Amino acid sequence: MRLKLLPGMRHVSPLLPSKGVKEFFKTRCRSRNHSYMMVIYLCLFMAFLIRFFFVMSAVATIDDPSITSDCSSLGCKWGRKQIDSFELEEIFRVLSEYPNQEAVDLSDAPKSMDDFIADIRNNHYSSKKIALKLRNMVTLLEQKTRLAKIQEYLYRHVASSSIPKPVHCLSLTLADEYTTNFAARLQLPIPEHVPALVDASYHHLVLASDNVLAASVVAASLVRNSLHTRRLVLHIITDRKTFAAMHAWFSLHPLDPAVVEVKALHHFEWFSKGKISVIEAMEKDRAVRSQFRGGSSSIVSSATERPRVVASKLQALSPKYNSIMNHIRINLPELFPSLKKVVFLDDDVVIQSDLSGLWDIDLAGKVNGAVETCRGNDRFVMSKRFKSYLNFSHQDISSNFDPEECAWAYGMNIFDLDSWRKTNISETYHHWIAKNLKSDLSLWQLGTLPPGLIAFHGHVKLIDPTWHMLGFGYQQNTSMEEVEKAAVIHFNGRAKPWLDIAFPELKNLWSKYVDFEDKFIKTCNIRP
Repeated sequence: MRLKLLPGMRHVSPLLPSKGVKEFFKTRCRSRNHSYMMVIYLCLFMAFLIRFFFVMSAVATIDDPSITSDCSSLGCKWGRKQIDSFELEEIFRVLSEYPNQEAVDLSDAPKSMDDFIADIRNNHYSSKKIALKLRNMVTLLEQKTRLAKIQEYLYRHVASSSIPKPVHCLSLTLADEYTTNFAARLQLPIPEHVPALVDASYHHLVLASDNVLAASVVAASLVRNSLHTRRLVLHIITDRKTFAAMHAWFSLHPLDPAVVEVKALHHFEWFSKGKISVIEAMEKDRAVRSQFRGGSSSIVSSATERPRVVASKLQALSPKYNSIMNHIRINLPELFPSLKKVVFLDDDVVIQSDLSGLWDIDLAGKVNGAVETCRGNDRFVMSKRFKSYLNFSHQDISSNFDPEECAWAYGMNIFDLDSWRKTNISETYHHWIAKNLKSDLSLWQLGTLPPGLIAFHGHVKLIDPTWHMLGFGYQQNTSMEEVEKAAVIHFNGRAKPWLDIAFPELKNLWSKYVDFEDKFIKTCNIRP
């Protein structure tokens, strides 16, 4: 029998009855979107089944284990003789109300899936009771997971805030060497290189650190990868207690032909005169942070804060945020009055290629050349905007800044000191630090970047992101292909490369600049 084809039809299977075929295509012609709706309904149905797959899987072993494998009904296969639609609706209703439950008694909640299955098998509960048991078990496990996460953050906070024994040993050993070995006290730099310290034609870099091991890696990586070593002048600024050790290291490990200067803050004439705003701010900051939200015990004991918020508050208590080494960059124009341009480096960076090109960048009258941190393949690290650092629920912040404005990175910055001296950047920085202290740290909680974002607002020139790659102390999901292209890699975050909590996959990028055969390194048992 020949079938009459509808318009647009090429072929109809002769295996189908003609009446069925006609009805089938009449229905299709009435609703062109019918097939799409069927797909949507199918997806919704599958989502519904997936939502309860976990529940049904548990129920499968609850009832009589003698249930045979040749069951044909859905309920039998899941471990029950029959599961009707009412039971499924009841389970769905209880679980859907789960997020709205404020207070749940977890005293009899199953501790594990095995406990849950045993409980249900021994007590033939209703579907509602099963759902409640499952909900309470999940709630209990979520609470345990949250507590474990917070404990992890607390341990990492302690580990990152303390000074490792080998690093402390190195400082003490070098300080002793400074007092007993004349070679460790040689003038830095040697007299014939002193004029280079104020010669603006050289490439001047500033490193502020109280960590000898970290500073040695920055200096070694800088010199090893430079194409114009004779034009390099590295100014190392440290504090009074670390000066002897820092001087001894660089006196005994010269980086010729580069010029290296080591000075403590008290050696600067500017620093020894009168009141220093940043020091006064630090003293007040220390007093406020000592009582910050009750300290670490109060932060950790909070039953409502998310683990990441707890981690952020713990990080605010880190000693480095109250270190003069972290604040001193705001006074670069006063520290180096004869220089025009400097590159400022944090001590947790590694230089992988020549940095001479930084001095060729036209900052177009801006003060700070920096890499922005709101765009990039690594969405975890490169997703930072002003709202990531500043509290926009505070009127002083929300009325002056845009929360969506892209942030930029400290750690490797080129500063035009001549342009800086024509601005009030330093005064703005100190002004906002004072406002934050008066507001009990309600404008921002930690670090020097938030006041830096404010002080340099409108004075930043964005530079190519390959100059500065961040996040090596936060996470290890880093593209090694991108790492190889980066001029400077930055171990910002808690997992510093000289700590035991460093990511093993990334630590080698730093440790390859440490000479583990050096007698001081071996004495203090510093290992890769």
